[in-house]
Amino acid sequence: MTRNNSNTYCGTWRIVDMEIGDADYLDMEVPAFLTIHRDLTGEFQFGLVQGELDGRLETSNGETHFDFSWSGFDEMDPISGRGWLLLDGDTARGRFYFHLGDDSGITVERRH
Repeated sequence: MTRNNSNTYCGTWRIVDMEIGDADYLDMEVPAFLTIHRDLTGEFQFGLVQGELDGRLETSNGETHFDFSWSGFDEMDPISGRGWLLLDGDTARGRFYFHLGDDSGITVERRH
């Protein structure tokens, strides 16, 4: 487990695809995003789901991925879960899990 002050996952990412909804749903309130800070905490919003995340860099099979837990709200209801992202240039793909609920593939693109 690594908490690194200098890593390639930091920045603001545009959520461009999720299995749980189309672009209209994802951008319902704001353009869907996920932000990762240097301390590997962050925030996100898509649809009516918004929250904070706490992450770690994990290495398995020679690849470093960003693992995170998250908590927040779906409309006014508390919700939490976990997820991971694997970087490929300015794109990252992974899964976003809702505790005791659904999960979804997620694709994000780095905003410049």
